[in-house]
Amino acid sequence: MTLPGAVPPQDESPDLGVAWHFGDPFGEQRAASRGAAVVDRSNREIIAVPGEDRLSWLHLMISQHVSDLPEGAGTEALVLDSQGRVDAHMALAHADGTVWIDTEPGATATGARGDKQSLLAYFASMVFWSKVEPRDATAEKAVLSVVGPSAPEVLEKVGLSAPTDTYGVTVGDAIVRRMPGGSYDLLVPRADIAQWWERLTTAGARAMGSWGYEALRVENLRARVGVDTDERTIPHEVNWVPVAAHVAKGCYRGQETVAKVHNIGRPPRRMLLLHLDGSADNLPVTGDPVLAGDRTVGRVGTVVQHHELGPIALALVKRSIGAETELTVAGAAAAIDPDSIPADTPGLGREAARRLHG
Repeated sequence: MTLPGAVPPQDESPDLGVAWHFGDPFGEQRAASRGAAVVDRSNREIIAVPGEDRLSWLHLMISQHVSDLPEGAGTEALVLDSQGRVDAHMALAHADGTVWIDTEPGATATGARGDKQSLLAYFASMVFWSKVEPRDATAEKAVLSVVGPSAPEVLEKVGLSAPTDTYGVTVGDAIVRRMPGGSYDLLVPRADIAQWWERLTTAGARAMGSWGYEALRVENLRARVGVDTDERTIPHEVNWVPVAAHVAKGCYRGQETVAKVHNIGRPPRRMLLLHLDGSADNLPVTGDPVLAGDRTVGRVGTVVQHHELGPIALALVKRSIGAETELTVAGAAAAIDPDSIPADTPGLGREAARRLHG
């Protein structure tokens, strides 16, 4: 926020404390689509999990299979409540004998008594006799993301190696994790974040704010906890199975719901991309209802202005709503992008029943 041209986010933004844009949000998005851009995501919370039992302990705490996660690898994972509803989403990087977790600012989890507590407090309450020491590492590390097809060249110029595999991790002066879509998350020393920003922009990455990053995230149908999810969201509704929730491993809270919906059911809602009427006076905001006539059929999540697609949004919409359904949001017309509708694949239980009856 101290850099020249940095514009602060709106008061209701989940990204307070980092730049919204640097004067040309559409130009920043184009640079990220065609070249490379760097985004300050230092508002994310960092949790470090060292200790001899770090992998076996985390394997029981989170929804992803990490008991044999090798050093130099990362993944995505969730913490669910006992009903399988999403509490927290996180990205992991296993490096230097530590699992580094970055998550949303203010991430929470449901405690044993049903109360909400910080994600770190939840982890700490579940250590028991395991040889593991989760700690708040937000003052130690900060996240910068380099986005775009030229990102590997930018990283090479600053002396970093770009992982070739999705969720691959390399370690140098910074920890680099490749994310889906070819973006790269850097965990850099927080005290050196300004120097890293200068090095990356000098190497050819254009400064981009959270506006551009969020627009590209929406385009790629990647959900965000607390914005694209509500208190009822299960992983299947927002494309987190199997990306962040493993369907075969047991022994984690909420696993029964994940397995049951995967095998014999379908989620009640699905996350879709909506194209919004650009002539409307005001765009909808997170939480606005999605209407089909007078009937509420969903809720709006992230709303953004995209440099090519115009105003778009992610929304959780009832499964029964088809692409041809005429929708309105905040009084403006909205259309479902048919390419965003996930394929309905029959679960293992339904397929077994079909074969039996056949």
